[in-house]
Amino acid sequence: QVQLVESGGGLVQPGGSLRLSCAASGTIFSILAMGWYRQAPGKQRELVALMSIPGRTNYADSVKGRFTISRDNAKNTVYLQMNSLKPEDTAVYSCTVQSTIRDYWGQGTQVTVSS
Repeated sequence: QVQLVESGGGLVQPGGSLRLSCAASGTIFSILAMGWYRQAPGKQRELVALMSIPGRTNYADSVKGRFTISRDNAKNTVYLQMNSLKPEDTAVYSCTVQSTIRDYWGQGTQVTVSS
């Protein structure tokens, strides 16, 4: 059974940093990409950052230059380093693993940026 477990969310002041982690357990075949989405209250879920297995990355325009996605294959973990956080980054962040068979999702972790 595949599980994705996120950690690293919390409350941070504007301008601060957080690093989210998503550890995958179980076996996932034919992975296409791993990444992060977020959903703020009253808004649709949006892509934050996605890394395809060949290593190409795709970022939302709103986070380019501030967020960095990375992956540790040995630990089956994907990370999201978030710097220069803004109040508008406040959302529930969910990691995803996309395969040729189905997409897997974590339970989400809350990130709140507030003074």
